[in-house]
Amino acid sequence: MRIFNPTFGLSATTAQKATLKPINWKTDAIALISNSKPNARELLMGVREKLGAHRQVENIKFLAKNSASQPAPKELLQEVAANYKAALLALGD
Repeated sequence: MRIFNPTFGLSATTAQKATLKPINWKTDAIALISNSKPNARELLMGVREKLGAHRQVENIKFLAKNSASQPAPKELLQEVAANYKAALLALGD
């Protein structure tokens, strides 16, 4: 078992470095991702509503994993990487 502290992250396993670009929270597309537990979508709906007070919400999309007990499918991760500048995740219960 490997336990990771998300405040430190993992060191790269290859020499390839990812280039991070700044996010414009007022205009960039945002994915709101639910882990499919109860209340996760409701939490994200509240986040979307709060964001709506400061920006348009047409390019903020809800996405969800198939099951809370499984990792996100590769297709979901690829969709987020290809179409969104930021992702906010909610863990319900």
